[in-house]
Amino acid sequence: MRRRDLGRLAAAMFVVAAFAGVPKVALAADEAPDALIKRLSDEVMAAIKADKDVKAGDTAKIMALVDSKIMPNVNFQRMTAAAVGPAWRQATPEQKKRLQDEFKTLLIRTYAGALSQVDDQTISMKPFRAAPSDTDVVVRSEIRGRGEPIQLEYRMEKTPGQGAGWRIYNLNVLGVWLVDTYRSQFGPEINAKGVDGLIATLQERNRSNASAAANGKKG
Repeated sequence: MRRRDLGRLAAAMFVVAAFAGVPKVALAADEAPDALIKRLSDEVMAAIKADKDVKAGDTAKIMALVDSKIMPNVNFQRMTAAAVGPAWRQATPEQKKRLQDEFKTLLIRTYAGALSQVDDQTISMKPFRAAPSDTDVVVRSEIRGRGEPIQLEYRMEKTPGQGAGWRIYNLNVLGVWLVDTYRSQFGPEINAKGVDGLIATLQERNRSNASAAANGKKG
């Protein structure tokens, strides 16, 4: 597998882990952040290999998993807010909801096809360094397949109070933070067309991706 393809697979695994793979028990307050990432990675890899439809990048099935779960292991509102940038603060509650929905769909449709690349890849964890009192950490891991390994870094926050636990809010793959990549794309759209313009652009991209996926299946 080429390095670029392996990077897309890594991002795809993150998307599945974020939205579709793990029950509520994932938010065990006493589970260390690196242990959580290791467990999520192993469970997602096993789930992809065991389900031929998910492995084939079946977007409808992945979306169904997304819609049927309550996702405690990712702060997706924070991810979306960071990707949108300063305009998020001025957005209405309805606009924020639409942004999250369209961004979620964009991520899933963008990376679903890479799941078909899952074969003999394995995940290993890098040494984790953080103080017991830290509430914002970076967990480093590595995905190995054919060719050069891919370094993955997860930014995680610890949520306080009831349901306390660690949650992912960004991912670094191939040296690029996922949220930062989208912020650089979304900024010009917002400057030119405002928040509603960004929503419309995301909707169009999602329609285009869905059409391309449908045509690919027909072909």
